[in-house]
Amino acid sequence: MSDTSTPVFDHKAFLRTVTSRPGVYRMFNADDRVLYVGKAKNLKNRLSSYFRNTGISAKTAVMLSHTRSITVTVTHTESEALILESNLIKEFSPRYNVLMRDDKSYPHIYVSDTLAYPGIEVHRGARKRPGKYLGPYPSATAVRETIHLLQSTFKIRSCEDSVFRNRSRPCLQYQIKRCSAPCVGYISEQAYGIDIKHAMLFLAGKSRQIINELVAAMEKAAAKRNFEKAATYRDQIQHLQKVAERQYVSGDQGDIDILACASEAGQACVQVFYVRNGLSLGNRSYFPKLPEAMAPEQILAAFIPQFYLSREMPSEIIVSALPDDAELIQQTLSESAGHKVALRHNVRGERARWRKMAQDNAAGALAVRLASRSGMMQRFENLQTLLELEELPLRLECFDISHTLGEATMASCVVLTPEGPLKSDYRRYNIKDITPGDDYAAMKQALSRRFRKAEDQEQKLPEVLFIDGGKGQLRQAMEVMDALGLHSILLVGVAKGEGRKAGLEKLVFGDGRAEKYLGIESAALNLVLQIRNEAHRFAISGHRAQRAKARRESPLEQIPGLGPKRRQTLLKFYGGLQGITRAGVEDLAKIPGINKKLAQQIYDQFHES
Repeated sequence: MSDTSTPVFDHKAFLRTVTSRPGVYRMFNADDRVLYVGKAKNLKNRLSSYFRNTGISAKTAVMLSHTRSITVTVTHTESEALILESNLIKEFSPRYNVLMRDDKSYPHIYVSDTLAYPGIEVHRGARKRPGKYLGPYPSATAVRETIHLLQSTFKIRSCEDSVFRNRSRPCLQYQIKRCSAPCVGYISEQAYGIDIKHAMLFLAGKSRQIINELVAAMEKAAAKRNFEKAATYRDQIQHLQKVAERQYVSGDQGDIDILACASEAGQACVQVFYVRNGLSLGNRSYFPKLPEAMAPEQILAAFIPQFYLSREMPSEIIVSALPDDAELIQQTLSESAGHKVALRHNVRGERARWRKMAQDNAAGALAVRLASRSGMMQRFENLQTLLELEELPLRLECFDISHTLGEATMASCVVLTPEGPLKSDYRRYNIKDITPGDDYAAMKQALSRRFRKAEDQEQKLPEVLFIDGGKGQLRQAMEVMDALGLHSILLVGVAKGEGRKAGLEKLVFGDGRAEKYLGIESAALNLVLQIRNEAHRFAISGHRAQRAKARRESPLEQIPGLGPKRRQTLLKFYGGLQGITRAGVEDLAKIPGINKKLAQQIYDQFHES
């Protein structure tokens, strides 16, 4: 029997805001209990598959009937998602997950040292057999995926010893190029030993030594015009880079909480990640009510004492912004906990990646909340009251202009309805034949192109048209609407406030009414800021893409400080741009000539939102 007191999960509103990045998702029932934990390479695609009209299994349908909310945790790589999924399944034992009966020991990778042609296999339990054991790994799945990649790279056999000793011809693994067929002598013992040695070195963390050798071998083969062999080395390098991805979700030791704050449109989200004994146990989102416009450090200063003074505290708390009165808060928490509690902001390495992960998830959770149907409807109703409209507006549009010193000028049009952003109606306009940097002319051209055929083609028109800018930009909109005879649309300019601070914006109207200043507590202003920020984001992303296309450069050529030699080194180590896009900051920083700052710039170039 379903719980009629709890609203059915609004999957359409949720899916509009889900990211396409890798991560982990959790499904909750009406009692806030975890029903299922899953991971995905692409969260949006995976979660969308649950809500298609056909092809859903009976078990999945039952699970979805009990689902009332879904939370996502964005990770940097699939490997991080895999480990986090394993941790969360162990923590919550969800009803619809496959649970391991014996979870007392972690799996290892085992390699025999008594056989001429040893294989690599998963091992769990007592280590009685002679040989080498690598690990432990957080899950058997992680071991199997690692072995799978190593076999693809080094062609190490995967069959059992009894099968290996009795084969008379190569198996299917040889046919699909996943084994070198040592069972029938297709590879010498010495050559196979080198492959095993490389695999062991790689698992021991000495990946650079192997990759350097492979890069040299690839260049040597290419110089001899043996391009097929060079391509084989390139593929090996790419496989090795994938196996070498750092596992940032699991740490070395200790209990740590990571707090990150994101704020937009008058609302805020504080994301809390929990790390215990070096393992991430997941995260949770909190949405504090803001009485006024507040910076992240002010929000955290108010949130942290309320959150921790009634619960157990870790010894270290990493924050996205150092709160006001940090020393006082730290002293108070330490006295309450009975042990030292340190607040840290400037962290490096793995902790910095944890902090960024928490920040990304805070922004994502806030986007979901802003797009929720109930909250959106309330903001639309407040906007109706504010603008003194006779009926609820069903379509809002906002225009913005983006350029770099007049180069690649781009205009954006975004659409917001009570259902949320209507991305199918988003439009970008390449602005041409104007004086570079003339925002007024750019705005006039974009509006003319949007509305000049509106009546002929029976296009949907907005009840309210927002213009990012003050009286000058609004005047361009008024001239376009007058020329086209479109007088039913209310024109509103969104001018920056004093010091360009959020919450101090003023609304400038095209129908002569007095300007309005709204406080951050205004739900109507939150809606205005949301559509203005979305138009700004959409314009900037389009401008950057157009600028890159106009310059006809590789994405690597747009990174300051990354010269031809370093670009060549990167491409060799990763086998191409695709490999570089999968690498994390810490991985990139290991490349000769790439420091941490430059590695961050490279990462940002391929991961801009």
